[in-house]
Amino acid sequence: MPKKKFILAGGGTGGHIYPAIAIASGLKRDFPDADIVFVGTDRGLERDLVPKAGFDLKKIRVKGFKRELSLNTLSSIKEMFLGGIDSIRILRQIKPDLVIGTGGYVAGPVVFFASIMGIPTIIHEQNVRPGITNRFLSNFADKVAISFQDSVKYFPKNKTVLTGNPVRAEIASGDRARALKKYGLVSDIPVVLCFGGSQGAARLNEAMVYVIEKVMQTKMFQVIMVTGQRHYMNINQLLENKGIYTNDSGNIKLRPYIYDMQDAYAAADLVIARAGAITISEITMCGKPAILVPFPNAAGHHQYYNALFLVKNGAALIIEDKDLTGEYLLKTIEGIIGDKEKLSRMAAASRKLSKPDALEKILTVIKKLIR
Repeated sequence: MPKKKFILAGGGTGGHIYPAIAIASGLKRDFPDADIVFVGTDRGLERDLVPKAGFDLKKIRVKGFKRELSLNTLSSIKEMFLGGIDSIRILRQIKPDLVIGTGGYVAGPVVFFASIMGIPTIIHEQNVRPGITNRFLSNFADKVAISFQDSVKYFPKNKTVLTGNPVRAEIASGDRARALKKYGLVSDIPVVLCFGGSQGAARLNEAMVYVIEKVMQTKMFQVIMVTGQRHYMNINQLLENKGIYTNDSGNIKLRPYIYDMQDAYAAADLVIARAGAITISEITMCGKPAILVPFPNAAGHHQYYNALFLVKNGAALIIEDKDLTGEYLLKTIEGIIGDKEKLSRMAAASRKLSKPDALEKILTVIKKLIR
């Protein structure tokens, strides 16, 4: 049996890259001899993340479009043309059995020209409301894998499959007792986990400073707060100015970054976060209630619609960034943490939305396409 060849195209942000890496790892498991190549750019996170995951990365010249007409738009059109030439060259060179697109502008020319050349294609959409690239590509791809049922209305029904968003299996492997011991927290007081993604979220951090100041007095809940590397020193200083020293404080744990998020999730009774696709998938995989503060500048406001999906299903509450204050955030936390029945209902609703078999479903679709 000749060895299979796969191309994965997607990039720019972690939301497009991590699912692609998860799919590539699944393909490597099921097709150990397969050639697996990523296509990306020199500008996106894929430049670092893909080689670190052990996969080859080929680069093309392409960049995203600004919505308004400008000189930058003309530059983007030129690069899209060059990206098309690069994509055709790579496709002819590798002759893949299948091309997988996971979104972001880099997927556009690769999946489009693969389809034109008669190569089987599948795209994966991580968000509830899809981006422009995947909406366009859905007209050409053989299959469209979606992460949320609400996304089906944006794509051709006859080629759309609900799979979920593949996340690392170990994210749900945390142990609560071990996690509490690790963070020096107690088991009889609820734990709130707050993070803003790998870079942190300045406004969320600032609101949490107020929350921490108040909870130091009430001891109503404990806090694990992940500030992001660039915000850590500033937030630590703000707290110290208020006489709060997190190294000594039993119920407040401040971290610049957490690599083993499974333990942080395991310790948490409530999660406060942005609403990127990976975050949403991890929260539901771990069955955690959430207060979501969508990033207001996300393309197409996709984080808002991700959050809204959880709210509609009883798993989360939304605070819009423009409405975020320390007082409002504290009141919202207390309204959930102080109501055990509500907390339990939201946790059950969150768990119900999880798709732990997302990777296997995607791999099943892929195997049918390459028969």
